[in-house]
Amino acid sequence: MGVQQDIREKGLIGAVATQADSVFTRITAGIDAGEFRRMLQGDPPGRPNPRLKPHAESFLLHIKPTYYHESVTRFTHTFRLGLLSTYLFIVETITGILLMIWYAPTPERAYPDMILLLTNIPFGQFLRDMHRLGAEAMVAIVTLHMVRCYLTGSYKPPRQFTWFTGVLLLVFTLFLSFSGYLLPWDQLAFWAVTIGTSMAEAVPPAVVGEVVNLLARGAPDIGANGLMRFYLLHVLFLPLLLVLFFFVHYYKVVHFGISLPADQEEVGEDTANRVPADKRVYYLPDVFVDEMSFMTVITTLLILLTVFFFQAPLEHIANPQSTPLHTVAPWYFYWLQGLLKIADKFIAGVLLPGVLLVLLMAIPYLDYNPSRRGKDRKVAIVAGIVAGTVMIILSWMGTPEYAVQGAPSVEIVQDVMPEEGSGISREIGYKHLPLGVWRTDEEYDVHDHEFNELLHEFYEAVDFYRRTDPDFNAPVGQVTITQDQPGLKKLKWEIFWFDAQGTAGNYEKSFWLHEDSIYWEQYGWKHLFFDYVADGWNQLSGANAGE
Repeated sequence: MGVQQDIREKGLIGAVATQADSVFTRITAGIDAGEFRRMLQGDPPGRPNPRLKPHAESFLLHIKPTYYHESVTRFTHTFRLGLLSTYLFIVETITGILLMIWYAPTPERAYPDMILLLTNIPFGQFLRDMHRLGAEAMVAIVTLHMVRCYLTGSYKPPRQFTWFTGVLLLVFTLFLSFSGYLLPWDQLAFWAVTIGTSMAEAVPPAVVGEVVNLLARGAPDIGANGLMRFYLLHVLFLPLLLVLFFFVHYYKVVHFGISLPADQEEVGEDTANRVPADKRVYYLPDVFVDEMSFMTVITTLLILLTVFFFQAPLEHIANPQSTPLHTVAPWYFYWLQGLLKIADKFIAGVLLPGVLLVLLMAIPYLDYNPSRRGKDRKVAIVAGIVAGTVMIILSWMGTPEYAVQGAPSVEIVQDVMPEEGSGISREIGYKHLPLGVWRTDEEYDVHDHEFNELLHEFYEAVDFYRRTDPDFNAPVGQVTITQDQPGLKKLKWEIFWFDAQGTAGNYEKSFWLHEDSIYWEQYGWKHLFFDYVADGWNQLSGANAGE
């Protein structure tokens, strides 16, 4: 009856327009088409402000403040790091759910599923790369968000508990990323997680350490039970904890407001949630448009980085019988690996990280200085800079560049053609590897620029260890390239030398490159192919038949 009456009173076109406006108002939770048009034109709201109604009618907007202080909407105040952290978690959730469709958390299925995802699933590589890039970016952004809050004194009263929940969110983010590290079931992840979980054994007393280690791994060594535990942590328990504490954290942020720049408040005062009418910037439309524009730029940047620059690594299938040279933790745990090189496992892996976590949580309660102004917080800022410098140094110490050195011959071959990863030999490509024997003590007139680069790097690596190791005298490097079968070349690396006593030594290692070497190496097909050659398609044996 209402529609018929509208048609009689307003005509068909008018009735349709009225119904369309009614539908639009319901979709926007209270803003009609006319008000929406005025928002787009930049017109000020009327009185009473109709743009506040969606904050009462819509769940998503109900949790957002209706207005902000103009100072906190400036990009250089917060750099939108909190918003970006939340957005990256949403990206991770979406891409993670899609990846779960093609993945089974068992040692028999995990690695083949990764190969299937990367080779047979439309946009499978894109999804995995985006998920990995988003995870590492989330760790970095959450860390930067904490650093920003520390430097601006945003942890001071009344935001002590907000800081505490923020520290917990940082911890959950780190372990959420680390728990996903094992899921591809490749060599790098397997051994990094094996080393990481081994720190649990250092928890005193010994019986407790053993129990904690068993709980983490599900067995004395990482296997099916350990993979399932890490999978459940990654897709269920840690995300639930993160979401729970995120809403607690966000509630506190909204309750107390985003802290203003320190120079806009008197020392010891907090006026963030008392915003004068002339300083208000309403969420609709100004802040909303700003946030949507920011996330559009970030999404575009993530897509461009994923498509053109970033590729998530995938090494050979996990092999408990073979430890890759220079196994490293994820980059955000380099500092912990650096500590393990200079201290006892209990001190470096349990005690110091525990003390660091407690100190982080206790910062608001240890800093009694009421001022948030930089000139009044010299001790706190210097302490933060020193702590950051120490973390950077420890992170460098956690890389293979520090206190990790194999035999010169092994390091030379690892440099030009590593067991895991690509290296210059594979990067230059199959067609740039001419057949023949090439030695570092002879000169060659090779017209192929890429192969010249390989020979130059080989020569430089041999010469470096000749100059730095007294037991590596008169070294000669040799690479023999042969055509084993159509589309398949064999590279045999040999190093000859004398030690300080004049005793001769030699080392050799062989690799095979398929015509599509970059493709095969990147996605593990080299490993599967050679297991097929050696074992009749026993691709899950873990052996590298090419060595």
